[in-house]
Amino acid sequence: MKKVVIFGGGSGLSQILKGLRLFPIDVTAVVTVSDNGTSTGRLKKDYNIPAVGDLSKVLISMADCDNDIKDLMNYRFLKSKTLGNHSIKNLLLTALLDMKGDFSHALPILSKLLNVKGNVLPLTEDNVDLIAYTKDGKTLVGEEQITKSKKIKERLDYSREITVNPDVLNAVKKADLIIFSSGSLVTSIIPHLLNDKLNNAIRKSKAKKMYICNLFTQPGETDDFKVSDHILLLEKYLGKNTIDIVIANNNKMNSYLVHKYQKKEQKDQVIFDIDKLREMNKIIIADKLYLIEDNVYRHDSLKTAYLVFSYLMDGAKNDVHN
Repeated sequence: MKKVVIFGGGSGLSQILKGLRLFPIDVTAVVTVSDNGTSTGRLKKDYNIPAVGDLSKVLISMADCDNDIKDLMNYRFLKSKTLGNHSIKNLLLTALLDMKGDFSHALPILSKLLNVKGNVLPLTEDNVDLIAYTKDGKTLVGEEQITKSKKIKERLDYSREITVNPDVLNAVKKADLIIFSSGSLVTSIIPHLLNDKLNNAIRKSKAKKMYICNLFTQPGETDDFKVSDHILLLEKYLGKNTIDIVIANNNKMNSYLVHKYQKKEQKDQVIFDIDKLREMNKIIIADKLYLIEDNVYRHDSLKTAYLVFSYLMDGAKNDVHN
C-alpha cells in the first residue's frame, strides 16, 4: 500500500482527508499545534499544552464511526459559562494529554475510540505560538491574531525553537508521496516549514511533492494570488523547484456566494494560470474541484482524493488532466 504524508491544519486538511480515507492508501496526516483561538486557545493556556483543536478535527475527519458519534464529538457546550464553547473532542484530547503526558500516548487512545483510518501526528509536542512580522513592521503573536489581521505578512517564526516529532521525520522518510494540503498558507501550511531539520528531510525525500491549491485567496495572506503564486510562496520556505505536482481548480465559479466572498470577506477565486505553471515545469492536474456545503465553498473531497489516488497508481501521463 502506497504511503502518503499530508501536511496541514484545520478545515482545509480535514476536507481533503474525508476523501483520502476512502481509498486504499496508508495516510499519515501531520497537523500544526500552535492555534490559540477560541476553545483551543483557552485549553492551551489553562493546561500549558499544545493546541488540540486542529488535531481533534482531523481525527474526526478520518474516523470510521457513525454520524451520532461524530455529532457527539463535535458537540459544544454553548449554554455553560464554565464549559462555554468547548467541544467534546477537545475536552477528551485534553483529558488524555493530562492523563498520559504527551500526544504520542494520548492520540492512539482517541484514534482507537473513533476507529481512525490512518495516522494523525502533531508537528511537535512543544507548546509554542506562531509569530508573523508584517511588511509595515508590526509583530503579530498567535494564529488568531495573524488570521484576523489583514496586514501583509512578510515573515513567519515560532515563539521559540521547536523539536519536530520524530515520527513525522520517519513518516517523511518512508513516504511515496508528500502533500501540502489546501488551507491557510500562513497559519496551516508554512508553520510546518519553519524547521530546518524537517525541511531538509522533505527535500531529501525521494517522494514527489504535491500541492493542493486553495479555491480562494485570503486577505493579508494571498491577495491577488494565482495558483503559481501559492507555489512560489511555498518554495520560498521549501526551496526552489521543490513542488513537483499541483492539483488545482480550473473551473470558473459564478454564483451569489462568490460575490458574497468578494464583498464581505475580500476573497477572490484563485486564478488558474496554466501557462505560468507550464513555464515552472510543474505536473498539472486540473479539474472542477469545488462544491458548496452549508453555504460555503469547499474542495470536493472525493474527487480531489481520486485525483491523488490516480496519480499515485498511474503517475502523470499528461501535463494537464481535465
